[in-house]
Amino acid sequence: MLIDSLKQKLKKPPHDTRYRTFWQSIHIDVTLLAFLLLLSFAGFFILYSASNQSPRIIEWQALKLALAFGVMLTVAQISPATLQRSAPWLFAMGLILLLTVLIMGHTGKGAQRWLNLGILRFQPAEIMKLAIPMVLAWYYHRIALPITLKSALAAVPIILIPAFLTAKQPDLGTAILLVMAGASVLFLAGLSSRIILTLGACIAVSVPFAWYILHDYQRQRILTFLNPERDPLGSGYHIIQSKIAIGSGGMFGKGWLNGTQSNLQFLPEHATDFIFAVCGEEFGFAGSVLLIILFMLVVLRGLYITVHAQDTFSRLVAGSITLTFFVSFFINMGMVTGILPVVGVPLPLVSYGGSSMVTMMASFGILMSVQTHRKLVTT
Repeated sequence: MLIDSLKQKLKKPPHDTRYRTFWQSIHIDVTLLAFLLLLSFAGFFILYSASNQSPRIIEWQALKLALAFGVMLTVAQISPATLQRSAPWLFAMGLILLLTVLIMGHTGKGAQRWLNLGILRFQPAEIMKLAIPMVLAWYYHRIALPITLKSALAAVPIILIPAFLTAKQPDLGTAILLVMAGASVLFLAGLSSRIILTLGACIAVSVPFAWYILHDYQRQRILTFLNPERDPLGSGYHIIQSKIAIGSGGMFGKGWLNGTQSNLQFLPEHATDFIFAVCGEEFGFAGSVLLIILFMLVVLRGLYITVHAQDTFSRLVAGSITLTFFVSFFINMGMVTGILPVVGVPLPLVSYGGSSMVTMMASFGILMSVQTHRKLVTT
């Protein structure tokens, strides 16, 4: 299996036993926590400017972030064995909630994605970002690895049914992330290159047919991606203004709070999906690279935890969470810079939002659980 081969190549570094015991006793991975705090602080810094210095938005973001960190610390206390047993139930609950959204979900901005509980709204599709990799890891933990074509086909409905229900809301961005979360488990479980190439060929062949099942606005986004200038004041407006913002930042940017594209309202969704353009305009290429480094530090720590996990379930879940996090910020930065179509994926821990942030931090809680519930090995 891929992770096993990586594990053999990495030499386990020495640790101070007392240090490890203290942090294990409260189930916090201090390195991951430090990286997340740095990224969250950078996110606040950028959001304050992107929101036109709105105290209300910053207060709400602080409350949501505090809730998200609380969820992370709570999930970290749950052992991987307990998470493994709960995986099928979490998946079943998420599937029921997705069906409920299609029947009686709350509609906002033309999409029926939320369940309104009175005091809060949340997107059930966010639950599936955790449920899909967990239930797949639970399934593959029970069979011999690497997986075969038969065991890989068993994952198809587990991945595609939630993704289809999410795309129907419509929420293509989250549907893509659900597919990627499930596909990452298959990849880490040792899916052969021959099967991967076969699936890739099937996807390539089906792309022309998929065009006819897309919504009109989704087709428009693809056409805009290929040629934004075809409708500069309509569908191409977002990406054109985003490129102007990033390009005008130069090497070191215009300075904090001095961005014109966001402050003068030229850049749409500048506090949510296109917040990376604000970073590029105000802090330039250097600031954007620094932000990317913070994201990559989180990814590298996640990979470290994955390689040193002590059972198949933990390795597959930790690896999938890490890769999904990488795909999330890669898609956001890709669409903002024009190398990917606009699909409405927020920038993790930076964009203004609630449901996605809580789910993301819950996934980091699982990473901390995997790391801190390991049995100590005396060296």
